[in-house]
Amino acid sequence: MKLIIVAGPPSTGKTAIIRQIIRNLPERSVAYLKIDVVYAAEDTEIASEFGIPAKKVISGDLCPDHAGIMVLSDALVWARNEGADYLIVESAGLCLRCTPYTTESLGIAVLSAISGTHSPYKMSPMIALSDVAVVTRIDLVSQAEKEVFREAIRDVAPGVEIIETNAPIGTGLRYLMKVINSLAPIADQTAVTLRGSPPLGVCTVCVGRKEIGWENHFGVIRKLEGAGTLFRGE
Repeated sequence: MKLIIVAGPPSTGKTAIIRQIIRNLPERSVAYLKIDVVYAAEDTEIASEFGIPAKKVISGDLCPDHAGIMVLSDALVWARNEGADYLIVESAGLCLRCTPYTTESLGIAVLSAISGTHSPYKMSPMIALSDVAVVTRIDLVSQAEKEVFREAIRDVAPGVEIIETNAPIGTGLRYLMKVINSLAPIADQTAVTLRGSPPLGVCTVCVGRKEIGWENHFGVIRKLEGAGTLFRGE
């Protein structure tokens, strides 16, 4: 089975890209997993539209990218039991520092051309650890803006493959399908790991403290002025 992990900020067209991928793969060969925080309907929509097995995980108080990693091993077993040749995982896309890509997967970062020419720099880990950057909504920007956006992506990740598309129509996605068709199946599920290191740690805000000001917190902290991220013991 082949693993495809699709990440990117909200409303960039991730699900539209996934729909195009499913349309171009052999019928009923795909299982789909959606990770979101409080609500998602894509699983029922895609299951109804394509007749494929689909699940969703609502992460709630847990970071959605962390939740995705925690459930991925079970999801691989589920997809195999469903007879799938591909498992497509769609992240919630809310955290630009965490990245959900693993070894033995195809990591796709979906970016919107109308998000601003500086946006690739703001989500650099998500792009730098991916294999392919799919740029959507290219029909809504000028050629000059497309070129600037493309160069920003290359600045962040020189080796990433860039594919530009109008996702609902599927323009240019034949190049993405070539990459998917060349993807190797997972050789050993027990050896699948995260590609990059997650952020430094869980802070006391993450575990429920509501006070403002670094003085009221411990562990990894940050001041307005000073040496950046610090560690403060209790």
